[in-house]
Amino acid sequence: MTTSEPPPLTVVQPGGGRVGELGDIGVHFKLWGEDTGGALAVVEHPFPVGALVAPHLHTREDEYSIVLDGEIGFRSGDREVVLGPGGYITKPRGELHAMWNAGAVPARMIEIITPAGFEHFFREVAELIAAGPAAGQGDDLAERYGLQFGDPEWLPGIVERYGLNT
Repeated sequence: MTTSEPPPLTVVQPGGGRVGELGDIGVHFKLWGEDTGGALAVVEHPFPVGALVAPHLHTREDEYSIVLDGEIGFRSGDREVVLGPGGYITKPRGELHAMWNAGAVPARMIEIITPAGFEHFFREVAELIAAGPAAGQGDDLAERYGLQFGDPEWLPGIVERYGLNT
């Protein structure tokens, strides 16, 4: 009988993990692809009042979001919903989607990314922002991570209805 070593155990205490800023929202890194054999990554996003994540789509991964605090609006394809604490939503790859703080208080959500890898996009953006304007713009980041941005006709209505920052 052979014995094998158990897989590494990753523990992230409440409030633990690396923290960064992505512009309108923040990112708290919880599980990296390296922690899960590449299966998934988990980040937490705080959404200040008025925060908007611009419409975009992923070509390589799916995202699953769980609202923890406040109210977060989601638009994916032609579907729109506002979720409060305990609400879940899927955002499939290849579908244009946006997210925003839909309430009058700060909000927070967990994002599960599968397969892992896109968490490194968040890391690179946070590092660029932390380094300041002299560090360059990172124009190739979106392309390297298979991220595409869109300008859908529905965006101005959402910005106006929720008083979002643009």
